[in-house]
Amino acid sequence: MSPSGLPSEQELAEVDAQWRAANYLAVGQIYLMSNPLLREPLRPEHVKPRLLGHWGTSPGLNLVYTHLNRVIKARDLNAICIWGPGHGGPAVLAGSWLDGSYTRTYPDITRDEAGMAKLFRQFSFPGGVPSHVAPETPGSIHEGGELGYSLSHAYGAALDNPGLLVACVIGDGEAETGPLAASWHSNKFLDPVTDGAVLPILQLNGYKIANPAVLARIPQAELDELLQGYGHEPIHVTGDDPRAVHQDMAAAMDRALTTIAAIQRAARTEGLTARPRWPVIVLRTPKGWTGPHEVDGVPVEGTWRAHQVPLAEVRDNPEHLRLLDSWLRSYGIEELFDEHGRPREQVLACLPRGERRLGANPHANGGLLTRDLPIPPLEEYAVDLDKPGTGLHEPTRVLGGLLERVMADTAERRDFRLVGPDETASNRLQAVYGATGKAWQAELLPTDEHLARDGRVMEILSEHTCQGWLEGYLLTGRHGLFSCYEAFVHIVDSMVNQHIKWLRTTRHLPWRAPVPSLNYLLTSHVWRQDHNGFSHQDPGFVDHVLNKSPEAVRVYMPPDTNTLLATAEHVLRSRDYVNVVVAGKQPCFDWLTLDEARAHCARGAGIWEWAGTEDGTREPDVVLACAGDVPTQETLAAADLLRRHLPDLTVRVVNVVDIARLLPAEEHPHGMPDREYDALFTRDKPVIFAYHGYPWLIHRLAYRRADHPHLHVRGYKEEGTTTTPFDMVVRNDLDRYRLVMDVIDRVPGLAVRAAAVRQQMTDARTRHHSWIREHGVDLPEVAQWTWPH
Repeated sequence: MSPSGLPSEQELAEVDAQWRAANYLAVGQIYLMSNPLLREPLRPEHVKPRLLGHWGTSPGLNLVYTHLNRVIKARDLNAICIWGPGHGGPAVLAGSWLDGSYTRTYPDITRDEAGMAKLFRQFSFPGGVPSHVAPETPGSIHEGGELGYSLSHAYGAALDNPGLLVACVIGDGEAETGPLAASWHSNKFLDPVTDGAVLPILQLNGYKIANPAVLARIPQAELDELLQGYGHEPIHVTGDDPRAVHQDMAAAMDRALTTIAAIQRAARTEGLTARPRWPVIVLRTPKGWTGPHEVDGVPVEGTWRAHQVPLAEVRDNPEHLRLLDSWLRSYGIEELFDEHGRPREQVLACLPRGERRLGANPHANGGLLTRDLPIPPLEEYAVDLDKPGTGLHEPTRVLGGLLERVMADTAERRDFRLVGPDETASNRLQAVYGATGKAWQAELLPTDEHLARDGRVMEILSEHTCQGWLEGYLLTGRHGLFSCYEAFVHIVDSMVNQHIKWLRTTRHLPWRAPVPSLNYLLTSHVWRQDHNGFSHQDPGFVDHVLNKSPEAVRVYMPPDTNTLLATAEHVLRSRDYVNVVVAGKQPCFDWLTLDEARAHCARGAGIWEWAGTEDGTREPDVVLACAGDVPTQETLAAADLLRRHLPDLTVRVVNVVDIARLLPAEEHPHGMPDREYDALFTRDKPVIFAYHGYPWLIHRLAYRRADHPHLHVRGYKEEGTTTTPFDMVVRNDLDRYRLVMDVIDRVPGLAVRAAAVRQQMTDARTRHHSWIREHGVDLPEVAQWTWPH
């Protein structure tokens, strides 16, 4: 540092050398297959046959990586960076190769000429690495494929990490997405005392793939007003002269970090509670900076043409080959790398060491820091059961008591969070407020309840932001649960795709330690949204998830309170999964004791002997199968009707908790072998399956089974409205009367013998329709039904 506090001439020269080296490595990754140091004249065969990659964003990312290195070393910072711009892989790979963390992770990619050749060849090459920042990239917790989630990931990583700085580069294209726009509000939930800090860096290079970027084309005053309205104080770095930009970027970093340190000091030692205005750096440099200015007579640098591969015909066009050679040599290869291809001392001078390196920080490999979650004995929360189907409890309310204890037991270590879009109390989980409040840094009013600056319940009416927070929290090694209305979790369909892909990839990377699972609790579900109507009725998220990588996804439908507790215990302890748990919040019959529930959940599917009429001497005449709390109730009510009206019929009742059990064993780790499936469902008897969601999912899962021609599934078929609870199942032909009719229609010889019973069932449905239109509530025989046996 110079006496003025600004970087000295020597430091600026070191930063510039590191930046130029990173730019050279980024260009080399996009273009070169061999001859990494240009020891030979560049020839077409040195260039990859398929040119893939994104140059336009790389110089700006390299600038950020370089300047973060300087301040991390100078201030001994514990820091990670979220790289938001899509396909920014060349820059981040270059940075981690220079600081040695890439070689630490992949010892065969040595920090010399041979390793550089491998680094170049593997990029966007068969058997190599992707063009974006991916799980394979050391120091990464954010995949730069789909855009919009960088800032919420950054805040999630900073929560409960008071010693961590999370820098976040936001691409100007990404800044136009809805999820990113909502995530600016995350600073209203960040506690300067108990949380770390996020430093957003808005990278405005002017263009997306083919169009101008909105925030790069509005007046600076308007942009400042926008960022100030979000609660930030913008610091601008603008230019295309590397020396001037280095000076300004260094000053901006120092100013931002000094401000952050002052905010944290005021909150932590002086007790200041006013919401601070956090810094944000606005970086304006040309797209494709330092690349070709012009190609084939048209401008490239500073335009959309620099977005991907500025020179596309290098193998076939001698002029393009000449331009590439000139471009690569413009960085001063001999000044940057020695005769062995190792970075020279000037390049390495500003690099941090050990775990302070961005590519080696353990927070970016969060499983290394994970501690087991303390889950209390379920016996303390389980509901008592005298006999099945008589007592009623609200499953999620009971689960809320368990979560309160988890919150209390993690109060000191602060590594468990509950997130959701303004629905914690609506979903009956409000018991958690006995242990912690809702995170809130904005204005407080006397009428507010349960708001707390250090709260660990996170509520914002943006499912995207909730998902991003939780992903960032989990990937840095902590635990959590996302509670959401079932119909609206679809908002994060695309986000969960990306997270599942991340988990699937990391399972094949030995250096990535397993992280806590992403756990969804979907409640306020389709069958009990009768009061809110059609817009709130959609059970299809499980279909979406079960399309994804089998090794990473699990779907559970506990039918009662004790099975929900047993399921919750399992998913909260698990690692590297996306677990979807669908459970109701309305009063639900208790079917199993805790011991029975644990055994049933361990099996994933099983026969409820007490519910059927088998005597063990022969196969049943029919199997009534069910998955989900309301389908289970309707199935048991149908079994009761069959006992009364057709006592000679042998009925088996099968309940499924783990939906993937229906898949063949070779298709999913939880799938059943054919012999086990056949023993449960039989090979040739009718199976009437009452399912929580869309019926064709069950057919898809079971289509290879021997009994599939005999499988008949009832479920949700897009018949919804504002009505009564029982009318919802009637409208979708999932009701007890329809299930009995299905049995009569499908058991051979029963149609004639039980014609009168079938007529009674039809009459009951007709009576139901008349009753609800006159009285506005369900039939007494339905509303007051309990399991009588």
